[in-house]
Amino acid sequence: MEATPYRLNDGKFRLIGIPLISCVVPAIQHFDDFRQLNATFGMYLLISVCTTLMLWEGNRLIITQARRAFPSYSQTTQRLLTEAAAGLLFTLVATFLLDQILCKGILHKEELLIGFRRSLVPTILVYLIYEAIYFFEAWKENVRKTESLARESVQSQLEVLKNQLDPHFLFNSLNTLAALIDDENIDAQQYLERLSDVYRYVLVSRHKNTVPLEEEIAFLDAYVYLNKIRFRDNLQVDKQLSPTAYRQYVTPLSLQMLIENAIKHNVVSKENPLKISIQQEGDQYLVVENTIQEKTILRSDGRDESMRVGLQNIINRYSLLTDRQVEIIRTGSLFTVKIPLLLS
Repeated sequence: MEATPYRLNDGKFRLIGIPLISCVVPAIQHFDDFRQLNATFGMYLLISVCTTLMLWEGNRLIITQARRAFPSYSQTTQRLLTEAAAGLLFTLVATFLLDQILCKGILHKEELLIGFRRSLVPTILVYLIYEAIYFFEAWKENVRKTESLARESVQSQLEVLKNQLDPHFLFNSLNTLAALIDDENIDAQQYLERLSDVYRYVLVSRHKNTVPLEEEIAFLDAYVYLNKIRFRDNLQVDKQLSPTAYRQYVTPLSLQMLIENAIKHNVVSKENPLKISIQQEGDQYLVVENTIQEKTILRSDGRDESMRVGLQNIINRYSLLTDRQVEIIRTGSLFTVKIPLLLS
């Protein structure tokens, strides 16, 4: 999905700012002519209007392009450096051209530098106002996203641990139970170890916004192992991932939710084994796909329970982390979810 082009909503600011600076600058620089309101001041006023309009609109274009290139709150330094370099160069060139066109004389180097320095003051003032407003709005948006992400994380934890015992208590109980199991009962020992791995991961990752895919896959392997004890070969999970993908990031418990959804909403039997594949799509997306052999689960009020709360939770969390959207595709025989791979 193509991002919406950035646009400055500064119509009123320009409507007031350009005439104001156009009048104030020549009035200060040529105060005697301003007091007399003579023809000379009128000429200075005309030159000031043309100069202010060109410098304002040109630098405004630079600001717009810089914000498109470096839109995020974390890219403030890159954006400011770009605006400063481009703005200084444009102001120097624009001042030279305007003096040549409007003053119609042979421009000396000293006169150029004087005009340039005079133009810098209102230019810097305008930049400061634009950036102060943008920085404050970006800061508010960043705070809003952080708070929303925290709420989504809490909701995710509640969904994963729904109808379960407190994870700390259960984790400690599992360790105690492992000590009571006969050492010769290898299957029971392995099952408890994997179950402990699952709850350990929940405890460690529940306060994080993102985790390395390598950690999420290790957790998923333990989760799938527990389910395969129940479903045996009727549950088939295949992974095809490159080493590069393992170094990227996903939201914690997102893959587990997708596997859980697939098991919950589909028949898993010897006649109809549930096949799930996990693969990457370039370096942008992780694709989780399962065969559709749907079973209907009705709630007490008679409505279909497949409201996909887990899917909506994943969608909400990724919307706060990236502009790339979670994609959900359903065909006749396959249900596919694409989640963005993140850099951090």
